[in-house]
Amino acid sequence: MNFENLNLIQPLLNAVNKKGYLNPTPIQEKAIPIILQGKDIFGCAQTGTGKTAAFALPILQLLEIEKDRNQRRAVKALILAPTRELVAQISEEITTYGKELDIRLVTIYGGISQKNQTQALQRGVDIIVAAPGRLLDLMNQGFVHLDKVEYLVLDEADRMLDMGFINDIRKITAKLPAKRQTLLFSATAPDEIRKLAAALLHNPVQLNLSPDAMPPILVSQSVYHVKKENKKLLLTHVLQNDAV
Repeated sequence: MNFENLNLIQPLLNAVNKKGYLNPTPIQEKAIPIILQGKDIFGCAQTGTGKTAAFALPILQLLEIEKDRNQRRAVKALILAPTRELVAQISEEITTYGKELDIRLVTIYGGISQKNQTQALQRGVDIIVAAPGRLLDLMNQGFVHLDKVEYLVLDEADRMLDMGFINDIRKITAKLPAKRQTLLFSATAPDEIRKLAAALLHNPVQLNLSPDAMPPILVSQSVYHVKKENKKLLLTHVLQNDAV
């Protein structure tokens, strides 16, 4: 299986090739065709397995194909993630994949001035990648309108619940059109996540690529047992290794 077999348009294949990706990961292989078919997904897949490309590539393709260039830009895709680091990472990847497309994206998270974010929103964007707290704040200020959203992604949904974002998520999703495609990804599937999925998803395809206690396939893990006073020395030693 290669990316050409997934019926992606040429600009996206070019971007994938430039990234050096040869073959899709299991989550990409399974999710991309399902998303292109317009189906909801409830996916269990851990960090490091390629989830961002799994939802970003098909959403970019659908936005490009369906774009009405005679209409003013409106937010068509909303991607929620729990931390500013993950929001920034997702935004960077989507920007890379969509480099040959006429797609505008804004990254929204707290801890910084909202000025650049609101200015981008006022110019018109196609995709918002956001942490729930700052997004809800900008919605309450009238800067964000989600009535045209066609694609909703909740990435690391279990972490968002752990961090207390459940009420923000409910307030945000209440402003979305009932008719939309929703993709929920989580590393685990506790009862609260299943309840959230049941409330947000319509006849979802279940993708379980995250067995309990299985480490991410692209991450090598190890443990060093060391006294507290030697931790910084050990960290320095590890970082000086050419492999790192």
